[in-house]
Amino acid sequence: MKKYLIVLFCLLLSTPLQAQNRITLLLDWFINPDHGPIIIAQEKGYFADAGLEVEVIAPADPADPPKMVAAGKADLAVSYQPQLHLQVAEGMPLVRVGTLVATPLNCLLVLKDGKIKSIADLKGKKVGFSVAGVEEALLTTILARNGLSMTDIELVNVNWSLSPSLMSGQVDAVIGAFRNFELNQMDIEGVPGRCFYLEEEGLPAYDELIYVANPDRMNKDVVRRFLQATELATQFIVNHPQESWEIFKGTAKELDDELNARAWKDTLPRFALRPEALDEGRYSRFESFLKEAGLLKDIRPVSELAIDLGAQ
Repeated sequence: MKKYLIVLFCLLLSTPLQAQNRITLLLDWFINPDHGPIIIAQEKGYFADAGLEVEVIAPADPADPPKMVAAGKADLAVSYQPQLHLQVAEGMPLVRVGTLVATPLNCLLVLKDGKIKSIADLKGKKVGFSVAGVEEALLTTILARNGLSMTDIELVNVNWSLSPSLMSGQVDAVIGAFRNFELNQMDIEGVPGRCFYLEEEGLPAYDELIYVANPDRMNKDVVRRFLQATELATQFIVNHPQESWEIFKGTAKELDDELNARAWKDTLPRFALRPEALDEGRYSRFESFLKEAGLLKDIRPVSELAIDLGAQ
Protein backbone atom coordinates (compact mmCIF):
# COMPACT_ATOMS: atom_id res chain seq x y z
CA MET A 1 0.00 0.00 0.00
CA LYS A 2 2.83 2.36 0.91
CA LYS A 3 4.44 1.72 -2.50
CA TYR A 4 1.25 2.69 -4.34
CA LEU A 5 0.89 5.88 -2.27
CA ILE A 6 4.44 6.90 -3.21
CA VAL A 7 3.72 6.30 -6.90
CA LEU A 8 0.47 8.28 -6.68
CA PHE A 9 2.27 11.14 -4.91
CA CYS A 10 4.92 11.25 -7.65
CA LEU A 11 2.24 11.33 -10.36
CA LEU A 12 0.49 14.22 -8.65
CA LEU A 13 3.77 16.14 -8.46
CA SER A 14 4.58 15.52 -12.12
CA THR A 15 1.23 16.67 -13.51
CA PRO A 16 1.73 20.44 -13.19
CA LEU A 17 5.31 20.11 -14.42
CA GLN A 18 4.15 18.43 -17.64
CA ALA A 19 1.53 21.11 -18.21
CA GLN A 20 4.12 23.82 -17.56
CA ASN A 21 6.41 22.38 -20.20
CA ARG A 22 3.94 22.95 -22.99
CA ILE A 23 4.72 26.15 -24.89
CA THR A 24 2.70 28.00 -27.49
CA LEU A 25 4.97 29.93 -29.88
CA LEU A 26 3.43 32.39 -32.32
CA LEU A 27 5.49 33.21 -35.41
CA ASP A 28 5.63 36.66 -36.99
CA TRP A 29 4.51 35.34 -40.37
CA PHE A 30 4.10 32.07 -42.27
CA ILE A 31 6.91 29.54 -41.82
CA ASN A 32 9.99 30.52 -43.84
CA PRO A 33 13.80 30.22 -43.52
CA ASP A 34 13.84 33.00 -40.89
CA HIS A 35 12.40 30.37 -38.54
CA GLY A 36 15.09 27.78 -39.29
CA PRO A 37 16.31 27.23 -35.69
CA ILE A 38 12.74 26.72 -34.45
CA ILE A 39 11.88 24.12 -37.07
CA ILE A 40 15.21 22.31 -36.76
CA ALA A 41 14.89 22.22 -32.96
CA GLN A 42 11.49 20.62 -33.43
CA GLU A 43 12.57 18.14 -36.07
CA LYS A 44 15.87 17.15 -34.40
CA GLY A 45 14.16 16.57 -31.08
CA TYR A 46 15.99 19.32 -29.20
CA PHE A 47 12.75 20.63 -27.72
CA ALA A 48 11.75 17.15 -26.62
CA ASP A 49 15.20 16.57 -25.11
CA ALA A 50 14.69 19.76 -23.10
CA GLY A 51 11.38 18.45 -21.78
CA LEU A 52 9.34 20.80 -23.94
CA GLU A 53 6.29 20.35 -26.13
CA VAL A 54 6.27 23.37 -28.44
CA GLU A 55 3.22 24.28 -30.51
CA VAL A 56 4.33 26.50 -33.39
CA ILE A 57 1.55 28.65 -34.87
CA ALA A 58 1.65 30.96 -37.90
CA PRO A 59 -0.64 33.97 -37.31
CA ALA A 60 -3.55 35.05 -39.47
CA ASP A 61 -2.50 38.66 -38.83
CA PRO A 62 1.22 39.48 -38.32
CA ALA A 63 0.28 42.20 -35.84
CA ASP A 64 -1.43 39.75 -33.47
CA PRO A 65 1.39 37.66 -31.88
CA PRO A 66 2.82 40.29 -29.46
CA LYS A 67 -0.70 41.30 -28.46
CA MET A 68 -1.66 37.70 -27.72
CA VAL A 69 1.47 37.16 -25.60
CA ALA A 70 0.78 40.38 -23.71
CA ALA A 71 -2.77 39.14 -23.07
CA GLY A 72 -1.51 35.79 -21.80
CA LYS A 73 -2.97 33.83 -24.71
CA ALA A 74 0.43 32.52 -25.84
CA ASP A 75 3.78 31.95 -24.12
CA LEU A 76 6.20 33.33 -26.71
CA ALA A 77 6.07 35.23 -29.97
CA VAL A 78 8.55 36.00 -32.71
CA SER A 79 8.53 39.77 -33.13
CA TYR A 80 10.75 42.72 -34.11
CA GLN A 81 13.02 44.83 -31.94
CA PRO A 82 11.91 48.18 -33.45
CA GLN A 83 8.24 47.38 -32.73
CA LEU A 84 9.05 46.19 -29.19
CA HIS A 85 10.22 49.66 -28.17
CA LEU A 86 6.93 51.22 -29.25
CA GLN A 87 4.79 48.45 -27.77
CA VAL A 88 6.44 48.72 -24.35
CA ALA A 89 6.01 52.51 -24.47
CA GLU A 90 2.30 51.92 -25.12
CA GLY A 91 2.10 49.88 -21.93
CA MET A 92 2.08 46.37 -23.37
CA PRO A 93 3.60 43.87 -20.90
CA LEU A 94 6.33 42.51 -23.15
CA VAL A 95 10.05 41.85 -22.83
CA ARG A 96 12.66 40.49 -25.19
CA VAL A 97 13.92 37.15 -23.88
CA GLY A 98 15.97 35.99 -26.86
CA THR A 99 17.13 36.74 -30.38
CA LEU A 100 16.38 34.76 -33.54
CA VAL A 101 17.89 36.91 -36.32
CA ALA A 102 20.62 39.18 -34.96
CA THR A 103 21.06 41.63 -37.86
CA PRO A 104 18.71 43.92 -39.74
CA LEU A 105 16.97 42.32 -42.72
CA ASN A 106 14.94 45.39 -43.62
CA CYS A 107 16.20 47.53 -46.47
CA LEU A 108 15.17 50.32 -48.82
CA LEU A 109 14.61 48.45 -52.07
CA VAL A 110 14.72 49.86 -55.61
CA LEU A 111 14.99 48.43 -59.12
CA LYS A 112 18.58 47.55 -59.95
CA ASP A 113 18.33 49.03 -63.42
CA GLY A 114 15.87 51.77 -62.48
CA LYS A 115 16.19 55.54 -62.16
CA ILE A 116 17.11 55.50 -58.45
CA LYS A 117 20.90 55.31 -58.33
CA SER A 118 21.24 57.06 -54.98
CA ILE A 119 18.85 57.91 -52.17
CA ALA A 120 18.97 61.55 -53.27
CA ASP A 121 17.25 60.43 -56.48
CA LEU A 122 14.08 59.72 -54.46
CA LYS A 123 13.15 63.40 -54.53
CA GLY A 124 9.68 63.71 -56.02
CA LYS A 125 9.27 59.91 -56.13
CA LYS A 126 6.85 57.44 -54.53
CA VAL A 127 8.01 55.19 -51.70
CA GLY A 128 5.90 52.22 -50.61
CA PHE A 129 5.60 50.99 -47.03
CA SER A 130 3.60 48.42 -45.09
CA VAL A 131 4.00 49.31 -41.39
CA ALA A 132 3.41 52.88 -40.28
CA GLY A 133 5.46 54.39 -37.47
CA VAL A 134 8.82 52.69 -37.25
CA GLU A 135 9.40 52.42 -40.99
CA GLU A 136 8.62 56.11 -41.41
CA ALA A 137 11.17 56.95 -38.72
CA LEU A 138 13.77 54.81 -40.46
CA LEU A 139 13.02 56.47 -43.78
CA THR A 140 13.16 59.97 -42.27
CA THR A 141 16.69 59.31 -41.01
CA ILE A 142 17.87 57.87 -44.30
CA LEU A 143 16.45 60.79 -46.28
CA ALA A 144 17.91 63.42 -43.94
CA ARG A 145 21.36 61.90 -44.31
CA ASN A 146 21.02 62.53 -48.05
CA GLY A 147 19.64 66.05 -47.89
CA LEU A 148 15.95 65.16 -48.20
CA SER A 149 12.91 65.20 -45.96
CA MET A 150 9.59 63.35 -45.94
CA THR A 151 8.01 66.26 -47.80
CA ASP A 152 10.28 65.48 -50.76
CA ILE A 153 8.65 62.09 -51.36
CA GLU A 154 5.16 60.63 -51.61
CA LEU A 155 4.43 57.78 -49.19
CA VAL A 156 2.19 55.00 -50.50
CA ASN A 157 0.75 52.27 -48.27
CA VAL A 158 1.16 49.08 -50.31
CA ASN A 159 0.25 46.79 -47.38
CA TRP A 160 2.35 43.63 -47.70
CA SER A 161 2.70 43.88 -51.47
CA LEU A 162 6.21 45.31 -51.37
CA SER A 163 8.13 43.78 -54.26
CA PRO A 164 5.05 43.48 -56.56
CA SER A 165 4.29 47.19 -56.17
CA LEU A 166 7.92 48.00 -57.02
CA MET A 167 8.11 45.66 -60.00
CA SER A 168 4.81 46.94 -61.40
CA GLY A 169 5.93 50.57 -61.23
CA GLN A 170 3.32 51.56 -58.66
CA VAL A 171 6.15 52.96 -56.54
CA ASP A 172 9.81 53.84 -57.11
CA ALA A 173 11.11 52.28 -53.90
CA VAL A 174 9.86 50.37 -50.87
CA ILE A 175 10.90 50.38 -47.22
CA GLY A 176 10.40 47.23 -45.18
CA ALA A 177 11.56 44.72 -47.77
CA PHE A 178 13.68 41.87 -46.42
CA ARG A 179 17.01 41.49 -48.17
CA ASN A 180 16.95 37.70 -47.87
CA PHE A 181 13.51 37.41 -49.52
CA GLU A 182 12.42 40.27 -51.73
CA LEU A 183 15.82 40.55 -53.43
CA ASN A 184 15.74 36.85 -54.30
CA GLN A 185 12.09 36.96 -55.30
CA MET A 186 12.69 39.80 -57.74
CA ASP A 187 15.77 38.15 -59.21
CA ILE A 188 13.87 34.91 -59.78
CA GLU A 189 11.11 36.84 -61.54
CA GLY A 190 13.63 38.51 -63.81
CA VAL A 191 13.33 42.01 -62.31
CA PRO A 192 16.51 42.42 -60.20
CA GLY A 193 16.42 44.76 -57.25
CA ARG A 194 19.01 46.68 -55.25
CA CYS A 195 19.02 47.25 -51.50
CA PHE A 196 20.16 50.30 -49.59
CA TYR A 197 21.07 48.72 -46.25
CA LEU A 198 19.70 50.67 -43.28
CA GLU A 199 22.70 50.05 -41.02
CA GLU A 200 24.91 51.55 -43.74
CA GLU A 201 22.73 54.63 -44.02
CA GLY A 202 23.12 56.11 -40.56
CA LEU A 203 20.70 53.96 -38.56
CA PRO A 204 21.67 52.07 -35.39
CA ALA A 205 21.92 48.32 -35.86
CA TYR A 206 19.19 46.23 -34.25
CA ASP A 207 17.94 42.66 -33.88
CA GLU A 208 15.48 41.98 -36.69
CA LEU A 209 13.67 39.03 -35.12
CA ILE A 210 13.37 38.45 -31.39
CA TYR A 211 11.42 36.28 -28.97
CA VAL A 212 9.11 38.22 -26.66
CA ALA A 213 7.28 37.07 -23.53
CA ASN A 214 5.01 38.55 -20.89
CA PRO A 215 7.37 39.25 -17.94
CA ASP A 216 4.55 38.80 -15.44
CA ARG A 217 3.48 35.39 -16.75
CA MET A 218 6.53 33.65 -18.18
CA ASN A 219 8.27 30.67 -16.61
CA LYS A 220 11.94 31.62 -16.83
CA ASP A 221 13.18 28.03 -16.58
CA VAL A 222 10.97 26.89 -19.46
CA VAL A 223 12.01 29.86 -21.62
CA ARG A 224 15.69 29.16 -20.88
CA ARG A 225 15.30 25.57 -22.03
CA PHE A 226 13.50 26.76 -25.17
CA LEU A 227 16.37 29.11 -26.01
CA GLN A 228 19.00 26.47 -25.27
CA ALA A 229 17.23 24.11 -27.68
CA THR A 230 17.19 26.74 -30.44
CA GLU A 231 20.88 27.41 -29.77
CA LEU A 232 21.64 23.74 -30.39
CA ALA A 233 19.56 23.94 -33.57
CA THR A 234 21.46 27.00 -34.76
CA GLN A 235 24.77 25.24 -34.19
CA PHE A 236 23.50 22.28 -36.20
CA ILE A 237 22.44 24.59 -39.04
CA VAL A 238 25.84 26.29 -39.13
CA ASN A 239 27.71 22.98 -39.00
CA HIS A 240 25.41 21.18 -41.46
CA PRO A 241 23.82 23.78 -43.75
CA GLN A 242 22.78 21.37 -46.51
CA GLU A 243 21.49 18.66 -44.19
CA SER A 244 19.53 21.20 -42.15
CA TRP A 245 18.04 22.62 -45.36
CA GLU A 246 16.90 19.14 -46.38
CA ILE A 247 15.25 18.69 -42.98
CA PHE A 248 13.63 22.13 -43.14
CA LYS A 249 12.18 21.86 -46.64
CA GLY A 250 10.95 18.35 -45.90
CA THR A 251 8.48 19.67 -43.33
CA ALA A 252 6.15 21.25 -45.93
CA LYS A 253 5.84 20.91 -49.70
CA GLU A 254 5.57 24.68 -50.25
CA LEU A 255 9.00 25.24 -48.68
CA ASP A 256 10.80 23.22 -51.34
CA ASP A 257 11.33 25.87 -54.01
CA GLU A 258 14.08 28.13 -55.36
CA LEU A 259 13.06 31.19 -53.35
CA ASN A 260 13.26 29.39 -50.01
CA ALA A 261 16.49 27.66 -51.01
CA ARG A 262 18.12 31.01 -51.75
CA ALA A 263 16.66 32.62 -48.65
CA TRP A 264 17.94 29.76 -46.49
CA LYS A 265 21.49 30.36 -47.69
CA ASP A 266 21.24 34.14 -47.20
CA THR A 267 19.66 33.89 -43.75
CA LEU A 268 22.01 31.30 -42.29
CA PRO A 269 24.83 33.72 -41.28
CA ARG A 270 22.31 36.05 -39.63
CA PHE A 271 20.93 33.65 -37.03
CA ALA A 272 21.82 34.52 -33.44
CA LEU A 273 24.48 32.04 -32.31
CA ARG A 274 23.71 32.90 -28.67
CA PRO A 275 19.94 33.47 -28.54
CA GLU A 276 19.90 34.36 -24.83
CA ALA A 277 22.75 36.88 -25.01
CA LEU A 278 21.74 40.54 -24.83
CA ASP A 279 23.58 43.54 -26.27
CA GLU A 280 22.26 46.24 -23.94
CA GLY A 281 23.94 49.01 -25.90
CA ARG A 282 22.05 48.02 -29.03
CA TYR A 283 18.68 48.43 -27.27
CA SER A 284 19.73 51.62 -25.55
CA ARG A 285 20.88 53.19 -28.82
CA PHE A 286 17.70 52.26 -30.65
CA GLU A 287 15.57 53.62 -27.80
CA SER A 288 17.44 56.93 -28.10
CA PHE A 289 17.02 56.89 -31.88
CA LEU A 290 13.24 56.52 -31.59
CA LYS A 291 13.13 59.31 -29.00
CA GLU A 292 15.05 61.64 -31.31
CA ALA A 293 12.72 60.65 -34.16
CA GLY A 294 9.75 61.76 -32.09
CA LEU A 295 8.20 58.30 -31.69
CA LEU A 296 8.89 58.05 -27.96
CA LYS A 297 8.20 60.63 -25.26
CA ASP A 298 10.56 59.13 -22.71
CA ILE A 299 13.56 56.80 -22.75
CA ARG A 300 13.13 53.60 -20.78
CA PRO A 301 15.95 51.60 -19.19
CA VAL A 302 16.99 48.50 -21.11
CA SER A 303 15.78 46.34 -18.21
CA GLU A 304 12.20 47.27 -19.14
CA LEU A 305 12.74 46.21 -22.75
CA ALA A 306 15.00 43.16 -22.72
CA ILE A 307 16.56 40.64 -20.36
CA ASP A 308 19.35 38.08 -20.55
CA LEU A 309 17.99 34.93 -18.89
CA GLY A 310 21.38 33.25 -19.16
CA ALA A 311 22.88 35.88 -16.87
CA GLN A 312 20.18 35.52 -14.22
